[in-house]
Amino acid sequence: MFHHETADTERFEQVILLAVRQIIQDPDPVRFLAWAKNEVPRILGLYDYGLEDVEIRRLTNMLATAIWNATPQPDLGYRAQPLEPPSPHAPCPCGSGERYDACCGDLDDVPELSAELIWELLLDELPERALKDALEVDAVPRPLLARVADRWLEQDRPGRAVALLEPVFAGPLAALDGAYEPAFDVLCDAYDRLDHWRKKQAFLERLCTGGSRALQAAAWQRISTIHIDEGDFEQARDAFAAALRSDPDNPSNALLEITLLAAQHQDDLASARARFWLHRLRKIGAQEQGFLDFLAQAVKNPQQALVDSHADALDPLLVDLQDWITTAADRPLPDYGVVPLKPPQRDAPARTRAGVGAASSPRRSLMVRGNPADLRAPARVRRLELVWRTLFPGGKPSATDLTLGDAGQVWLSVEWIEYLLATPEAADSLDILDDLATALYEHPESTLPWISHALLRPLVDRAWGILNQAAPAAAAYHCPWTRDANRPALRLLFRRYLCQIDEGQPQAAAVTLETLLRLNPQDHHGVRAELMNHYLRGGEDARALTLARRFPDDLLADLAYGEVLALYRLGEQERARAVLRTAVDRLPRIPRYLTRKRIKRPRPSPLGVTPGGEDQAWMYREAMRDVWEAEPGILRWMKRVTA
Repeated sequence: MFHHETADTERFEQVILLAVRQIIQDPDPVRFLAWAKNEVPRILGLYDYGLEDVEIRRLTNMLATAIWNATPQPDLGYRAQPLEPPSPHAPCPCGSGERYDACCGDLDDVPELSAELIWELLLDELPERALKDALEVDAVPRPLLARVADRWLEQDRPGRAVALLEPVFAGPLAALDGAYEPAFDVLCDAYDRLDHWRKKQAFLERLCTGGSRALQAAAWQRISTIHIDEGDFEQARDAFAAALRSDPDNPSNALLEITLLAAQHQDDLASARARFWLHRLRKIGAQEQGFLDFLAQAVKNPQQALVDSHADALDPLLVDLQDWITTAADRPLPDYGVVPLKPPQRDAPARTRAGVGAASSPRRSLMVRGNPADLRAPARVRRLELVWRTLFPGGKPSATDLTLGDAGQVWLSVEWIEYLLATPEAADSLDILDDLATALYEHPESTLPWISHALLRPLVDRAWGILNQAAPAAAAYHCPWTRDANRPALRLLFRRYLCQIDEGQPQAAAVTLETLLRLNPQDHHGVRAELMNHYLRGGEDARALTLARRFPDDLLADLAYGEVLALYRLGEQERARAVLRTAVDRLPRIPRYLTRKRIKRPRPSPLGVTPGGEDQAWMYREAMRDVWEAEPGILRWMKRVTA
């Protein structure tokens, strides 16, 4: 075997590529060998190694002969035409003047190059017509058909990719080793592009049961990734375990496990597993330095390691945005001010995101503390915002929505990204941070958990810092949602809560909700429901009761019935009975959905959740029945009281 490891890999591949081009253009062995004598030593830098001229000639001749013998020639139906070795007494073709048997013919280390190596380089060189000819004569090694199909996929021709690769997997699968894994990946991607999910599912099932160990692992890995994208982590774990059983030392299993753990924000465990895999793969002699570097980074920061590992495949605008965020995160917090407003007439909590209203009773009014105020950015920040509004192509979400519903149109423009890269102080604006969070919600790649963690989380955490400085807990004012000036900040707080829930931080999320509710006591986002359920799950009944009393006669089931549960657990059954009867008057269907062990799910209304309706009762059952059921005797008590 030709040992080219001592030569620079890029130079070696350059020699092969130039040599193959020469052969394709002029398939004459004499002229090719003459070309090689002049060009190969120069490209490989053989003169820099202090070799004798005769050694350089021998190495050049060996390599040139190996390339010629392995190169498929179009005029021969893309078959190679190996050179016949000279007779022992003929002059050696290396030009040494010696007889062949006393020169190159006497060398033991005869070079051999595989057809696959030549084809890997040749496939990128062949024009479409020549490639078609090579495919028609079945000259391309079958594992390398993946490269052709991938080219067609990039040209948005997934149908051609499927037609090329399906026959590869049509026969027995057990004989297809790991070399066919790229073809498997491209075929699955082509099915996705064509929305042939049934065909892909059947294909994956075939591989899981009948494929070689390498392809079984690849199929289970793909299935696990699908479940990760869907947020079904239990199924994802099962598929990962199957992949691990199929091919325990497959490095892709390491990437999958870290991805799975990072998606669940189990960063400490992901770091520990990265350390395990790094030790294991080094022990078995893994050679992919880039992957080993990834594992070393994942030991320190698995989320960032995943972001960096996907950087080449990510939208470059997301990469630019991450660079800006990294720089902007170190900026000192700006000093926002507050502008007092005339106190408005007290009114009821606004309609929630789910469409469930919450009306006030004439007997009791919503408790609002402090005076209303507008948040106000510093003058220099307001000047930045004026420029920003001329560049950012998106508006603000409607009402309490979090998206623009424009299918990511904001990402078709680059001016706003260019402005950010030149203006790190834009991170001092809550208005701009709000727009960036909205843009991320519109970008399909930002649904990846580690992308959200690396991009969205720093934005909302910076907003949290700005708000805590501008409106601390002791402040005697609030920032109503009804004022446009306050909406970016409040929307960012709600997004921070969602990030924290996704990352498994319920206690921190509750603190964010409490702050949001303090700043916007009218609760246009309906966070009182999530906060009530959090208190009850954590056994904080007194806090749950205080929250319920802030929103008397609420039409949210979480508040109305949460007050009942809190009173019951505090031992105040008579008061709980009275509150339950009041709640039943407003929302009569809830008890039936709570007390029955099994109940059919109602058909959802196209108009949204109906206050007092079956769909609202079902949603509350799904959210909280386990908490009610865990309290001894309460469901039997509820059944008696409401009978």
